[in-house]
Amino acid sequence: MFEATVRGEVCRLRRPGTRWLSTGHDGGESRADAAYLVSVPEGWDDVDVASYVARRRRAAGFAGASDAPLDAAPALLTGVSMRHAHRARLGPAEAVVTAGLSNPAALPVPDESGVGDDGRAETLDADRDDRDDRDDERQIGTVNVVIGTTRSLAPGALANLVAVAAEAKAATLLPRTGVPGTTSDAVLAACDPAGERAAFSGSATAVGSAARACVRDALLAALESRYDSEDPPKSVAAAEYGTVTDRRAAVESINVDSEGG
Repeated sequence: MFEATVRGEVCRLRRPGTRWLSTGHDGGESRADAAYLVSVPEGWDDVDVASYVARRRRAAGFAGASDAPLDAAPALLTGVSMRHAHRARLGPAEAVVTAGLSNPAALPVPDESGVGDDGRAETLDADRDDRDDRDDERQIGTVNVVIGTTRSLAPGALANLVAVAAEAKAATLLPRTGVPGTTSDAVLAACDPAGERAAFSGSATAVGSAARACVRDALLAALESRYDSEDPPKSVAAAEYGTVTDRRAAVESINVDSEGG
């Protein structure tokens, strides 16, 4: 799917004319010849992310005529070195993943008694003001997943590929780390507009099934590489950053309109 080149802690994933859908900074839909993974240094605090990415691309030599315009190509940022990036291919899919866990995001699931994983009784707190949003763009962790397919996906199928990749990421992380992700994870989905048409990308389709396996295997390899000489944080409390969603929402049934048939 991708021609991958790494220079100066910038990874270019190139495939001319690719359709992209990004959940990262300045994300959304785009069409470009390449996307980028950029490793940022510790203490990075540049507020103009787009200009920063453009500078890094130029410094790495990725600003020539053969590259997409500087403002068109999607990019994902991470504190993890590109030497820990791994790719996996299967059938019509390919995944490229970097993984850092310094800012885990835990989601305790209460048991039937309402007691969460940490043994505390959960309280209904639906009316409390939202906590202040934190700028997670500048935290060191992040699990970035680029998932691409050689098929031409319908608009809904490309969006669903983001969900498929996020689910596979969470399912892989939970048994290994105890958390489904970090506070700043992102997914970048891609497809080839000239490929064989595919209307769906769910888990039972050729695209979705291959994508799940690619995300799992690339993520496991990325984790093993990043934490070959140290262990990831054992809990949010042990991490440098992180969050635990320990609030409870108000839940009610949806009334059925008997008049509507």
